[in-house]
Amino acid sequence: MAEPEENPDDKRMPLLDHLVELRMRLIYSLIGFGICFVVAYYFKVEIFDFLVRPLARELGGRDNARMIYTALYEPFFAYIKQSMFVAAFIAFPVVASQLWMFIAPGLYKHERRAFLPFLIATPVLFFLGGALVYFVVFPLAWHFFLGFQTPGGSGNLPIQVEPKVDQYLSLSMQLIFAFGLGFELPVILVLLVRVGIASAAGLASKRRYAIVGAFIAAAVLTPPDVISQVSLALPIIVLYEISIVCARMIERGRAAREAAEEAASP
Repeated sequence: MAEPEENPDDKRMPLLDHLVELRMRLIYSLIGFGICFVVAYYFKVEIFDFLVRPLARELGGRDNARMIYTALYEPFFAYIKQSMFVAAFIAFPVVASQLWMFIAPGLYKHERRAFLPFLIATPVLFFLGGALVYFVVFPLAWHFFLGFQTPGGSGNLPIQVEPKVDQYLSLSMQLIFAFGLGFELPVILVLLVRVGIASAAGLASKRRYAIVGAFIAAAVLTPPDVISQVSLALPIIVLYEISIVCARMIERGRAAREAAEEAASP
């Protein structure tokens, strides 16, 4: 005989206890973020070298290739921004676990089982998006941008790139964030199907709008070059199709469970 599920209403906490619990979870999250920030800042040079490596490869054949900064404080604030971005990514499992421990007691067992995979998939998909940017988009985009250099001569001045530290970091983090956010699309859509807000048929019927929306989102989230925009729009479209397949699997599983429950009921 199956054990009855726990009812969250059976162990309600007073509002004050909820606020105390929330404060504790926020404090733990901030501590986790602070520790990750200190570690990221300690390794700031190594992290920056890692982010610059795709550009360094493209500039490898050029004499006196370098990066510059035009304000005395620019590298310091660039390292702070970089460390905060890296800390937010590394500390996400800590923040997510604290969020989970706060909301899990108020969920039924089947709700906890349904929600936990999405919590795990979120950082994994964000990491995959960032990896696509670093290993595929960066080399293509940097090669495209560097193609506008001219050697000069015959009375003409050369056009040579000298990237600024803060601008390069901002552009790199913008692309990583855009692709990471775009790769969260299956999590959002499948979760909507789980709770009954969306359906596989509805997603399939809006495929044309999704394709247009993917290119619009890519144009907003990425720099104004075709390579970055297409490189983001195409994976989003593929992920949308994967979301439809996952939605159909969820609906088939739900229908099978409902049929089994009806068969088991007197």
